[in-house]
Amino acid sequence: MGSATSVNGSTFSVDRGWRLAAIGLLAVRFVQGWIYWGGGTRRFIYGPQKLDAWGGGHWMAYKFQTAMPGALLGTEHLVSFLLQHFVLLYVGVIVFSLVELFAGFMLITGLLTRIAALTTIGLSFVLMLLFGWQGATCIDEWTMAASNFAMGVTLLLVGGGAYSLDNWLLAKKPGLAQKGWFRWMGGSLPLPLSDQAYKKFALVLFWIAVAFIVGTYSYYRGSVVTPFHGGPVSPSKHHWSLSNGRLQGDGTVTFHAYVDAGTPEAPSNVLHVTLVDPRNGSVVEEWDSAKLAALPKTALKNDYDYQKIHIGKYGITGPVGSKATIILPPAASDLKLPAGTYTLKLNSVNGSVWTIPLQR
Repeated sequence: MGSATSVNGSTFSVDRGWRLAAIGLLAVRFVQGWIYWGGGTRRFIYGPQKLDAWGGGHWMAYKFQTAMPGALLGTEHLVSFLLQHFVLLYVGVIVFSLVELFAGFMLITGLLTRIAALTTIGLSFVLMLLFGWQGATCIDEWTMAASNFAMGVTLLLVGGGAYSLDNWLLAKKPGLAQKGWFRWMGGSLPLPLSDQAYKKFALVLFWIAVAFIVGTYSYYRGSVVTPFHGGPVSPSKHHWSLSNGRLQGDGTVTFHAYVDAGTPEAPSNVLHVTLVDPRNGSVVEEWDSAKLAALPKTALKNDYDYQKIHIGKYGITGPVGSKATIILPPAASDLKLPAGTYTLKLNSVNGSVWTIPLQR
């Protein structure tokens, strides 16, 4: 890595080229660092309510719960497990936030730049798996995670050691230049690899980045080898998955609901529910907005303590990621339903209809 290169009649040492590259990457290192530093400081300094699990506000658990519908590689099960085990959840949120804080600080100051860059690659990977599906217009979370992943790979390879604490440490202790751990973890010097080995390492990381970024883009939106689509989980249109339906002879209906699509920015609202006899299309029972809004709190049994399906002013309200067992009392007294198959229909404020068959 110490050879000279001639360009347009001028000879540059690789060390000088490395220094110029580091200066050129200064903005990348700072911005990558600030993104994660900002995430950490918002929670620990400027918006501590995000870590306040006891203050009654929407702390970070609510954000993680909204990730569940579209989370990849089974991570929705991990999130669900954490949401039901408070101590593990809170420790996880604190650790994640601390990692963001320190990785961001290390990149901004250029302290052990490469290990900090590697950490941000890991953070970007996790954030892509959890939140990459969100963003109705520009898949915002995918864009953020993809950009951070690529910037992390670049800083891992090149170091970006200009105007850094790594350079200051090297100036104070020149012997660090001979330490393999410093060459791999710091950003001041080239990696301790031959030109050919460095090229192979860089190309491996490049193809990993291409596969990860293009693959997730294709999964979320198509437009690579398939037509554009809105994603397997819509980030804009709410959807309720209904299961475990039970119908009693007196007309009591019990079912489980999961708001498994839509924007986290606004909840979904169910204003009208009907029980229909599919044999003749007649409405057997009906719960209008007034009846739904009058349901007692005991009619809802939520799976989690954070994002909750709840009784709203005009019906049943469900934020993204919420799950609950819902009990609808008989819509009329002295109702005796004959045996057979019925269909329960939930109608939302924007005209969506979700159904589940019920057996009596």
